[in-house]
Amino acid sequence: MLTATLVAGIACGPRLALFAESIPRNALIAAVLLAMALPLRIDTMWATLRRPGPALLAVAINLVLVPLLAYAASRLLIDELAVGMIIAAAVPCTLASAAVWTRLAGGNDAVSLLVTMITNISCFLVTPAWVRLLVGRSDDSVPFGDMVVKLLVLVVLPIVAAQLLRLIPAVGHWAAANKSGLSVFAQLGILSIVFVGAVRCGQKLVELDERLAAIWGQVALMLALVAVVHVAAWWFGYSIAAKLGMARAEQLAVAFAGSQKTLMVGLAVALEFPGLAILPMLAYHVLQLLIDTVLADRCREANQTKSLSQNR
Repeated sequence: MLTATLVAGIACGPRLALFAESIPRNALIAAVLLAMALPLRIDTMWATLRRPGPALLAVAINLVLVPLLAYAASRLLIDELAVGMIIAAAVPCTLASAAVWTRLAGGNDAVSLLVTMITNISCFLVTPAWVRLLVGRSDDSVPFGDMVVKLLVLVVLPIVAAQLLRLIPAVGHWAAANKSGLSVFAQLGILSIVFVGAVRCGQKLVELDERLAAIWGQVALMLALVAVVHVAAWWFGYSIAAKLGMARAEQLAVAFAGSQKTLMVGLAVALEFPGLAILPMLAYHVLQLLIDTVLADRCREANQTKSLSQNR
């Protein structure tokens, strides 16, 4: 569905522009993040606070290492894709999939959840700071203060509100019982925002016309660079956690939570920039799902093999 939405939006960009602009994307982004945060049980992460080392390492990788890696890689790209790559790297850890993939791999998903909460709650300052520092155009295109306020309202407040609502027993039970429905709503909301961005990309590609061949070469290079940045961050997190003597379950949590990025926040920021800036965020989202599915499967198989050998 994500690919179909992206292709349709790009292919029909000029014809669908008015419809896309009529979508209330800010309200939709806030509603989607509220829906994504409602089923999260942050009470499961309190035990990890006694040993915060793994979570802090993953936060450092997610909020510092990945932006620096992406900035170095972005030097090979044209301006719009370079900006998009920096934005994709500067946003927080994904709200749901980091914990899910960590759990699938046999890791400590409570650590991933803590990383998710820390990075998302702090993103209203961290993300604008990285964009201002690495892009260097915030003052005239997207003012730093405006980005701070936007992320505070659209990201932080819905997440905090969701967790406060969960304190009401009836709301907590309802969220648990309707987790699949909330997930469907969130996915539809994400597809709507992706559609808006895809339409803008389609309009930009029509404007480029004669430069399309060179642009597609840059897009291919961007896809390769995004994959390299993600895998490098995953490997670094896993390796450093191992060298620091952390348990394997914590190593996996650091690897997944440290390297994953959330699509919704990335779209909220990238849509403030012109042209093709949305593409690296979409690429990061799709590639992290594909790559981390393979990595989680292999880690789970390795755990099962080790368990069988120990039981013999």
